[in-house]
Amino acid sequence: MSVKLTGEKKLLADIEKRIGKLKVQQLSDMALKKGAEVFVRELKSQFESFKDTGATIEEMTISEPMWVNGSRTIKIHWSGPKDRYRIIHLNEFGTVKNPNPKGKGAIARAMRNAEKEYRDTIKRVIKEGF
Repeated sequence: MSVKLTGEKKLLADIEKRIGKLKVQQLSDMALKKGAEVFVRELKSQFESFKDTGATIEEMTISEPMWVNGSRTIKIHWSGPKDRYRIIHLNEFGTVKNPNPKGKGAIARAMRNAEKEYRDTIKRVIKEGF
């Protein structure tokens, strides 16, 4: 069973006309920030299972909302003095010498686990904004 949605561009244009383009972007940014916090909380809980020094958890950073390919986006990245951004992909996918590290798939698991709460948070923030 599938569902086809039509008229979303018209709906967005109507919302922008009612409350203004700037207010729509501010509301969207606020919803993205709250959603990102939900995801980072789940990501941190996934990383707790194989925590060593805790640097990977401490260096998780949420970017400010930005335009990427025509849509508002927030990026989760690692930034800090211990340069954990260099080894995150090794934990997520493994290496030739260690194909199955303890944290393998932690980011994918966090995305799967946080998806429903993320969507619910986005909906709640948008409803509160109206």
